Amino acid sequence: MTAARHGPDHALVAVILDQVTTAPARLGHTRLVAVDGPAGSGKTTLAAALCREAIVRGLDTAVFHLDDVYDGWDTDFDELATRVISQVLAPLTRAHPARWQRYDWTAGRFDGWQTLAAPDLLVLEGCGAGARNMTAYTSVLVWVEAARGTRIERGVARDGAQVLPDWLAWMDHEAAHFAAHETQERADIQIQT
Repeated sequence: MTAARHGPDHALVAVILDQVTTAPARLGHTRLVAVDGPAGSGKTTLAAALCREAIVRGLDTAVFHLDDVYDGWDTDFDELATRVISQVLAPLTRAHPARWQRYDWTAGRFDGWQTLAAPDLLVLEGCGAGARNMTAYTSVLVWVEAARGTRIERGVARDGAQVLPDWLAWMDHEAAHFAAHETQERADIQIQT
C-alpha cells in the first residue's frame, strides 16, 4: 500500500498510472482504476488528473462518474454495483461497448442511454467505485479522503447550501457502505487531500 498526504500532483498521478499500467487488464484489454472515498474528498479532481496524464502517455482513456448513475440521494450501493457491473464492466470484459442509463438529478429519474467503447484505461470515479463485488474487474483501487469539514465545505460550494441536509445524510450512508466493504482497508493506494 502506498500512502500520500497531498493532492493529485504530477508525481502522485505518475505513481498511480505506473501501478495501473503494470497491473493486469481485467476488462478485456481495458485496465480499470477505481477512485473511491467519501463525497467531497477530491475523487473527481484526481480522476481528471489521471485522465489527462494517461492521454499524454498515449492511452485511450475514459472517466466514468458514478454521480451519473446514482439513483438519487437514497442510492442503494449494492444495487448500484450490480447495475454498473451488468451495464458497464461486464460488456467491456467481452469487448462490447458499455451502455448505461444516466440519472437526471433534476427530474429525479433515469433518463437517456449512454454508450462507451472499450478504452485502454477506464477511471471509475465515485462513492462505491471500490465495492467488493467490483474487485474482479479492478486493476488498482485508490482511496481518497479529506477531513469531514473540508468535504462539507466543498460539497456546499459545488452544489449549494440547500443540499446540506442531503449531504449530511449521504455521508452517513456512504460511511456504512465503506465499513461493510472495507474499501479503505482494501485500497492499493491511499491519498489524503
